[in-house]
Amino acid sequence: MNTVEWSDALLLDYEPMDTVHREFVDLLAAAQNASDAALPQTWAAVVAHTVRHFGHEDEWMQRTGFASADNHIMQHRVVLNLLREGLAMAQAGQMDPVREMAGELAAWFAKHTQTLDAALALHMRREPPPVATVHRPRGGRGAHASPG
Repeated sequence: MNTVEWSDALLLDYEPMDTVHREFVDLLAAAQNASDAALPQTWAAVVAHTVRHFGHEDEWMQRTGFASADNHIMQHRVVLNLLREGLAMAQAGQMDPVREMAGELAAWFAKHTQTLDAALALHMRREPPPVATVHRPRGGRGAHASPG
């Protein structure tokens, strides 16, 4: 079985992605090393993380007009659907297919990171950082409210 392990080969030099990728690797490693009794819970953690992880990347691609967004987002959807199927299997006590899925996910993640995510990280490094929106009260009197 393919096992997942963090290495410099997964670094993309874009800290928001590198941070979330390290977390993913840690969670997937925990699932790969989990006992059968713990696998449903650790797999659920992988799924929950991946929903957020892919959601952030999808939002970045859409917000910035990333050229390869359609293909990248489609891969995210397919993988997330498979992970959810794996969670249902783990919860039904079918551990062997989930363990096989974890190995395939480890191999997929390395390739995905070094190709599609690397291109996205390069794109994001070239994008200006998002500007924080300051919400002012109606009436344009600034951010201070009068005591009431």
